[in-house]
Amino acid sequence: MESILYEVKRVVVGQDRFLERVLVALLAEGHLLVEGVPGLAKTLTVKTLARTVGGSFKRIQFTPDLVPADLVGTRIFNQKSGEFGTSLGPVFANLLLADEINRAPAKVQSALLEVMQEHQVTIAGETHRVPAPFVVMATQNPIETEGTYPLPEAQVDRFMMKVLVDYPSEEEEFVIAERVTGAPVSVATVADTAQLQALQTQCRAVYVDPSLMQYAVKLVSATRRPGKYGLPELEKYLTYGASPRATIGLIEGAKALALLRGRPYALPEDMVDLVPDVLRHRLVPSYEALAEGLSSDDLVQRVMKKIAVPDKPLAHPQATATA
Repeated sequence: MESILYEVKRVVVGQDRFLERVLVALLAEGHLLVEGVPGLAKTLTVKTLARTVGGSFKRIQFTPDLVPADLVGTRIFNQKSGEFGTSLGPVFANLLLADEINRAPAKVQSALLEVMQEHQVTIAGETHRVPAPFVVMATQNPIETEGTYPLPEAQVDRFMMKVLVDYPSEEEEFVIAERVTGAPVSVATVADTAQLQALQTQCRAVYVDPSLMQYAVKLVSATRRPGKYGLPELEKYLTYGASPRATIGLIEGAKALALLRGRPYALPEDMVDLVPDVLRHRLVPSYEALAEGLSSDDLVQRVMKKIAVPDKPLAHPQATATA
């Protein structure tokens, strides 16, 4: 993973937090939604990552005239044989980049529902598995509303994390300009899909203390029933809370982050770091919250302040032995 990160950093300047989240999504087999204004290297990062991991990479530019068959594939009549054959769509790749996903209507976005959850596509009653590992990284632009469509809640919930990408610092922007206007950098392939799958298996073996799992459950539950956790004032601000996928995302994300940080066990700080990214897109603020200028991030911060982080759990005896 260090080699992958090194190669990506040869092209992408800064964005350390974003890159860390991309690697967490890869290890935890989760999907990533990336939001940021144009020109912040969202697409470049995913394309560069695909080159460093020697798997198949496909990019779909979402536009208002797309139809679901453009994503998953369709049945085509072969005049020579007189039979229908299946033409598979671009979702059949290890790393799928859904560029500007909010530019296509909901019926097209919904075509990704099955493949993101089940890792398979059903075309005319036939089921086709997508290659493993399979990760969807979608980008969206927050500043334009003309010609964009909000993502359906069921679709958004399938993304493990939503990462907000911010502008670079002046020093970073200077290096960006230097690199873009200089000689192009060639990126080497430093890993293959078999190695990535082995890392994903290793990630699942990372130990998470029950108290840390309980912390994740309480956090997510507090977004659904804030009154039960001493936050009655939040009830009027939340229309819907997070689903159980958020709890799973927090635990799997903490495992991946612990592995990236060189530990066979997760610590509270691993999970705390990921809470805003895992929860922000799953909360549906009410009209009252919007009227008072409260965003999902503000509500998440209030919940985090109320739910106590568990004491640093000791490493599992087996984990200590292997370490």
